[in-house]
Amino acid sequence: MKTILITGSNGLLGQKLIHLLASQKEFRFVATARGQNRVILDKPFEFASMDITNPEQIQEVFARYQPHILIHTAAMTQVDDCEKDHENCLLQNVTAVKYLVQTAEKYNTFFIHLSTDFIFDGTAGPYDEEAQPNPISFYGNSKWEAEKIIQNSSLQWAIARTVLVYGIAQDMSRSNIVLWVKKSLEEGKKIKVVDDQWRTPTLAEDLAKGCFLIAQKQATGIFNISGKDLLTPYQMALATADFFGLDKTLIERADSTTFTQPARRPPRTGFIIEKARKILGYEPHSFQEGLAILAQQLAKQQNSV
Repeated sequence: MKTILITGSNGLLGQKLIHLLASQKEFRFVATARGQNRVILDKPFEFASMDITNPEQIQEVFARYQPHILIHTAAMTQVDDCEKDHENCLLQNVTAVKYLVQTAEKYNTFFIHLSTDFIFDGTAGPYDEEAQPNPISFYGNSKWEAEKIIQNSSLQWAIARTVLVYGIAQDMSRSNIVLWVKKSLEEGKKIKVVDDQWRTPTLAEDLAKGCFLIAQKQATGIFNISGKDLLTPYQMALATADFFGLDKTLIERADSTTFTQPARRPPRTGFIIEKARKILGYEPHSFQEGLAILAQQLAKQQNSV
């Protein structure tokens, strides 16, 4: 039985991967994250503490589990934080990838790496896998540098690029556009939401499924794994308000010049997902279906409190 090693298992995607892998019998999996495991599951699973910026820890964990497949989800993903703290961003998003690649090469591990639409400048979206990256933020640049390290390695590799991931983390430690809009409107707060940036928002469960399909088929190359609806955050906010029966008049349409953010955002990204559909059999939920899944999960969490 092949072993899958996950980095960043406490993160949103990491949590969804654990739940997905725990429900199948095809692979053994080992979850890793910095510090302690924070994922609660109704059955035991293997966890190892591993800091991806510590090469000795990486070597130790690889020697212990000898993974056939690595799904590398850990990264510094707060775009503005990356713009303000170049050193930390480079350490987590570039140097750590070098360490992982060097160790994975010793064990001939199939390397699945998570990347982002922010490697593009957003002038020509939606993008397919052949589009030429041109990042306009430090975060985007760090993720593009990481891609190049993997592509130039001797490994068998796949890069799963994604867009604006949303979903419910187990401990509710992470917010996203849907939760932020819902909470703000429930509290009667007025919010400004941009209507001049386009994305294909991705349900975290769909992203986990895409990664699993790549692992299952050991499909090599670049795959766009995102949602299928091209929407602006303003449209997402309206859809969220409609779904949960909240007051849409509190939502004010804005453009990106309204906000002063340290990092530039690409205006129009979004992905064309035909390659993933054809090769992997990947089929994401619509944004509307994603909202329904989130609503079910929220209800379940509230009932279990």
